Amino acid sequence: MASLAKTLFFKFLTLVAVLIGVLFFLAIIMGASGLSDKMLKAILVESVRGYKQELIQQRLPIEQIDVAVAEFNKTMAAMLGLDQPWYFRIPQIIQRIFLLDLGESRVLQSSWGSRNVADIILDRLPNTIVLTASGVLISALVGIWIGLYIGSKVGSGIDRVVSVMSAISYAIPLWFIGLVLILVLAYGPKIIWGIQIFPPGGMVSIPPPREPLAYFLDFLWHLSLPLIASFIAFFGSWAYGVRNIVLNISQEDFVNFARAKGLPEDLVRKRYILRPALPPILTSLILSLAGSISGYIITERVFNWPGLGTLFYNAILATDEPVIFALVYVFTLVYVVARFILEILYIIVDPRIRYD
Repeated sequence: MASLAKTLFFKFLTLVAVLIGVLFFLAIIMGASGLSDKMLKAILVESVRGYKQELIQQRLPIEQIDVAVAEFNKTMAAMLGLDQPWYFRIPQIIQRIFLLDLGESRVLQSSWGSRNVADIILDRLPNTIVLTASGVLISALVGIWIGLYIGSKVGSGIDRVVSVMSAISYAIPLWFIGLVLILVLAYGPKIIWGIQIFPPGGMVSIPPPREPLAYFLDFLWHLSLPLIASFIAFFGSWAYGVRNIVLNISQEDFVNFARAKGLPEDLVRKRYILRPALPPILTSLILSLAGSISGYIITERVFNWPGLGTLFYNAILATDEPVIFALVYVFTLVYVVARFILEILYIIVDPRIRYD
């Protein structure tokens, strides 16, 4: 147990080193591009303006106000590090990125009107998690279940069908499937029959329902079309990937021995095939969830979904550097956390894995 804890601790330190490395390069880019100076000067100007307003409200003489403001400006500039070159402020820049303390966005804002970078990201993060997690989980669970079944029936009719579906779904981008579904299931019925079966985009109707139950049902209505698109795009590849994993494990001696003992096929599939197949399946699942948080940029734009993908797209169009750097850090942090979760899950699901 002590050896296991020690190994996991060192793996954790390795992943933290990756995160710090990304933060270090982001700090260099922010400093060399002048973004750090621009951000700190904006903070300085806002602080000086607020301090001057306080002094004016106290009805002090103008000469005294000017002297106090000049002294405050000098002190704040030193505190923020503006009195030294950017490469001396790298630790401070890294700390600001780590805490998402990147000042305010120039253009973008949260749903409650805040321009603080951390507020904007925390406002959009739950929307992306709901969209990506539900889409990946539904397609993965169904794909894993089908893959386990056809993995032991290679060459059957359903195996051929799933193989063709996998090739088609893998070749067509998710955003293109989304566009087709919007045309066929959202605009098509409304034009032909005047019936709105699915909304073309958005997270809720405008204006949204006021009652909690009605709001939740309206949210599910808007979520349904992106989920259908995700299922079509990912189901085939999940089923085919699990099918290949199961096929390889099914040829192992311990599986053949279990079948030779006369055990039911369902028991062999669950106990002797699924358990050894879990580590690679979990790897794909966890990394898919982590990657989908940063990989739905175009898809969120297609469905007008207010998540991190749409935020990243808008930040790039507006050249909103603080938001862009903060999102890069968040995506890296999600990947690091996902990798560490995988290290723990490997030990739980497969007792053959031991760290010495």
